[in-house]
Amino acid sequence: MQRGHHSISELFDQLGLPSTDMDIEAFIARHRPDSLGCALPEAPPWTATQAAFLREAIAADADWAQSAEWLSLALCQS
Repeated sequence: MQRGHHSISELFDQLGLPSTDMDIEAFIARHRPDSLGCALPEAPPWTATQAAFLREAIAADADWAQSAEWLSLALCQS
């Protein structure tokens, strides 16, 4: 049986990105200045496929939505 929500590390895996805590912190630090004020799927670091996945996950309130919301706060909000 699968859990209802995925961790931020699992989200990074799903996006095809390195997913250790250190990798995630470095990604946020590197991309946050250019992403502030953007909706998460429109933030600059994503490929078209990654942005589409994030858009769908948020819109559908899918199992990934909670992790995507956390990432949005960490990456896009001041």
